[in-house]
Amino acid sequence: MVEKINISRLLEMMQEFPVLDVRSPGEFEHAHIPGAYSLPLFDNEERKVVGTAYKQESREKAIKIGVDYFGLKMRKMIEQVEAMLKDQSQKTIIVHCWRGGMRSAGVAWLLDLYGFKVYTVVGGYKAFRKWAINQHLQDHPLRVLGGYTGSGKTEVLQFLHQSEESIIDLEHLAHHKGSAFGALGQPPQPSQEMFENLFAYELWKKARNGKEIWIEDESQRIGHVNITKEMWVTIRNKPVYFIDVPFEERLTYIVKHYGKLNRGDLAAAVIRIQKRLGGLETKTALNFLAEDNIKECFRVLLHYYDKQYSKSLANRPNPAPPLTTITCQQSGSNQTAQEVLHHLKTQQHA
Repeated sequence: MVEKINISRLLEMMQEFPVLDVRSPGEFEHAHIPGAYSLPLFDNEERKVVGTAYKQESREKAIKIGVDYFGLKMRKMIEQVEAMLKDQSQKTIIVHCWRGGMRSAGVAWLLDLYGFKVYTVVGGYKAFRKWAINQHLQDHPLRVLGGYTGSGKTEVLQFLHQSEESIIDLEHLAHHKGSAFGALGQPPQPSQEMFENLFAYELWKKARNGKEIWIEDESQRIGHVNITKEMWVTIRNKPVYFIDVPFEERLTYIVKHYGKLNRGDLAAAVIRIQKRLGGLETKTALNFLAEDNIKECFRVLLHYYDKQYSKSLANRPNPAPPLTTITCQQSGSNQTAQEVLHHLKTQQHA
């Protein structure tokens, strides 16, 4: 028998059982529940035909057309789920559509009839989306890891994670490193809605252990996705642990990580920020790049990003939350992470 579950139970059960999204491929590609699998009842065109029939003719006509499509896919859908669960002893799945309506009911009926244990989500993806939006409105327990460009903050976060700290890597979620060069070498960015879903889910997962969560001090905009206004306000009011790494060390780090990228892509990235960088600095950076003098090109750009970050750091709420400066010698190292933890423990025992 098919059972219905709410979002709270979905979040717990999806840690163990697969979630099947039976919406169209286009809906799934735009945004979905993190970790869900696409098992579309209708393809994009079929969904359009059924929807048009529902709006212009009748519910009954739409169902008949839908059944025609569904009937041809039943065996294939069963076999897809069988293959998915072949290594699992429990043949349990969670099925959802947009609002928990006919699409999920139809697929759930089929899979239940075949012998799977099936759960459907009350309210479907729409209910999950409402939950995700609400996560961005909460005052989560965050610690912000700050530092100039080239400090290796993302790597430091990973070392903190290895020390059993809770972290959320926003650049990983956004598929973007944050600067004008941030998209180079990265997969395509998620949609705004998908980024919000991923961030919300990570907040929920990390908050379960009761520990404060480390995140990197980012701009509100990361590539073409944005941290929501409400979450941005929350982040800006949290304590910042600023790792102060020498300029030359950061420059070496930047050259190491970006120096092998395509020169045309690097030039295009410089041109994208020319209005903010200024005409002279843009020309200088591009000339160094044309001469294959990557280090001096990045030196120009690093000075620019240092000024931008200093402005952002100074433009915090009034009264400003605590800012702890931690002098470090290495970018993106475990030693830097340990120095951050040492300062944190010193504060806690003060």
